Amino acid sequence: MSQAKSSFSLRRQLSRGRQVAGMTTTMVGGIRAAKRIGAFKQPPRETLPRYIQTFCRKMAGSFGVKVVEVEPVEQFHGLWVSNHVSWMDIPVVGTVSPAFFLSKAEIGEWPVFGKLAHAAGTLFIERGSGDASSVSAQIADFLAKGFSIIFFPEATTTSGKKVKRIHGTLLQAAIDADVPIRPIIIAYVNKDGTLSDALPYYGKLTMKESMKKVLDSKNVTAYVLPLAPIDPEGRNKSELTNLLQARMNEGLADLHSRVLSAPVEE
Repeated sequence: MSQAKSSFSLRRQLSRGRQVAGMTTTMVGGIRAAKRIGAFKQPPRETLPRYIQTFCRKMAGSFGVKVVEVEPVEQFHGLWVSNHVSWMDIPVVGTVSPAFFLSKAEIGEWPVFGKLAHAAGTLFIERGSGDASSVSAQIADFLAKGFSIIFFPEATTTSGKKVKRIHGTLLQAAIDADVPIRPIIIAYVNKDGTLSDALPYYGKLTMKESMKKVLDSKNVTAYVLPLAPIDPEGRNKSELTNLLQARMNEGLADLHSRVLSAPVEE
């Protein structure tokens, strides 16, 4: 290996090391905060969102990703939805919204992340043979108690260039709880105004490969654009799904026109 390549490899390893150290420090800080407010015993959901937002902002920052609200994201109750580009979406949406996360029940049993998820007031879904209506009912009950939830209706990650077909089954929860649907749109952008190809986690990319790409990326900004809320009153699930699809498509195009230096090539 040449001296130049060896030097580059060393700098890259040092950079990754600093970021991993930052992530570890953030997690330790999160655990300490959770202990201080008694979140491991009984998550105080009324006051938790501000702690979650701080934790998520620091977590995104430890990976070198800055979160910017293109327009202020209003902190109102509702069923929040977002396009899905990367595992980084979790700290990004957690930074800007007052909503709690949705998770499979088994994740709550994980040693460290499971404990943190419990402390963060996560809604753990008990899936009965993949019964979507049961999941929707659990979300509706949570919403009716005054707590917001966020999920990704595309049900898969994408390149970030477009919004895939969304699945509207869980939108029934907004109808049942009579709360608005609050969409937000995310775009990961490089310093030169181009769409990041390091942040999207999709296709055949493994988690390990994605983690390395994110750690090696520089000066990426996660731009977030809140869209107009959708009132479910008088609309059925199919109508809400079509309306949300159109709004998210238009929203992503609008966000790209504001933050990118050139149009996205499909």
